Amino acid sequence: MNVLLLGSGGRENAFAWKLSQSKRLNKLFIAPGNAGTSAYGENIDIAVTNFDAIKHFVVENAIDMVVVGPEDPLVNGIVDYFRVNEELKNITLIGPSKEGARLEGSKDFSKIFMKRHNIPTAEYKTFNKESIQKAYDFLETLKPPYVLKADGLAAGKGVVIPHTIEEARAELKSMLEDAKFGEASNKVVIEEFLQGIELSVFVLTDGSSYKILPAAKDYKRIGEGDTGLNTGGMGAVSPVSFANEDFIKKVEERIVKPTINGLKKDQISYQGFLFIGLMNVAGDPYVIEYNVRMGDPETETVLPRIKSDLLELFDAVGKEQLHGQTLEIDPRTTVTVMLVAGGYPGDYEKGIQIDGIDDVKESIVFHAGTISGEEETVLTNGGRVLAITSYGNSIQEAAEKSFSNAEKINYTGKYYRKDIGKDLIAYKG
Repeated sequence: MNVLLLGSGGRENAFAWKLSQSKRLNKLFIAPGNAGTSAYGENIDIAVTNFDAIKHFVVENAIDMVVVGPEDPLVNGIVDYFRVNEELKNITLIGPSKEGARLEGSKDFSKIFMKRHNIPTAEYKTFNKESIQKAYDFLETLKPPYVLKADGLAAGKGVVIPHTIEEARAELKSMLEDAKFGEASNKVVIEEFLQGIELSVFVLTDGSSYKILPAAKDYKRIGEGDTGLNTGGMGAVSPVSFANEDFIKKVEERIVKPTINGLKKDQISYQGFLFIGLMNVAGDPYVIEYNVRMGDPETETVLPRIKSDLLELFDAVGKEQLHGQTLEIDPRTTVTVMLVAGGYPGDYEKGIQIDGIDDVKESIVFHAGTISGEEETVLTNGGRVLAITSYGNSIQEAAEKSFSNAEKINYTGKYYRKDIGKDLIAYKG
């Protein structure tokens, strides 16, 4: 099969790595890709939202399948674009329809969906600029801390958690009246704060049947001990110690099944990944958010644990035959440590040479924000630069390999958290 993979981050490097191992793969193209993806296929200079250019490339290169990595093309309707086009309609796409992508593209839509289908989630109300006074009044009914979410896509940074009523009011004004997140915060969802520990559960579905992939926990804050600003993710661990068989069974019965059945009942076309951000509240799962693609850096932690042929699974999704596939999982633990640029998630430099990647042993290096330089050099090209993933028989063993190899890589301003997984090692329930 000829496959086009859309995206340029660590998630896409992990997909390219995994897809390249398939016996059914003929040629892999990545648009636009990065310095790491080029080891597994051919990078193509096409933006992920340039649907006309993607169409031309797909037709010219006899592409059989398009795997959509990031959320933007999905929210903008790439699946619908293919389905109404005579030349494209029979090509397999891994990703939901535009309506399905609203589960991520609109926090308000996803909360309404959850309430309609009795899926456990935090209590909430949605407000716009005109109803800001009612929003202030609603805040008064809640106990701190407060959860404020921009309704639309905000590059993973649209959630703020103020700890005082004064901070919450100021943040609300900033989001609704001062357009802190642009159009994404034209509407703001205010939720009750759920006390617990987070994890991510990933589902691959063909619209009817599904496979639950390994769970993971990621680390969003820039500082150790989960302090400082939110980032796109500083690392991840899989499996998650508290997500035992009983807990995942609760997730399946209370969340996964009602979600898949709800999509069918609402006649929403959905073939691809469903990322369920969960809070474990005293042993019970509650949905914090849906994403309509795999997470990053969780993908770099989860895919190495999948022993099955990923392209076979994707082909079954396209043919609505996922029920006939077996999902084989590596029992070992994986730990991913993210190396970021100095200053991230604030301002940072790009174009800094990276040394030492070839010195890494017993770990997989996934490129997240890199670009190829002259004379086979690799340069930084983003806030999150490299993801280092290692296997181990325990979190500690896997983490030590990743930390050890993180030290072998050098570039000016390099930073990484040295506590990834420590909370799970200490977790007593």
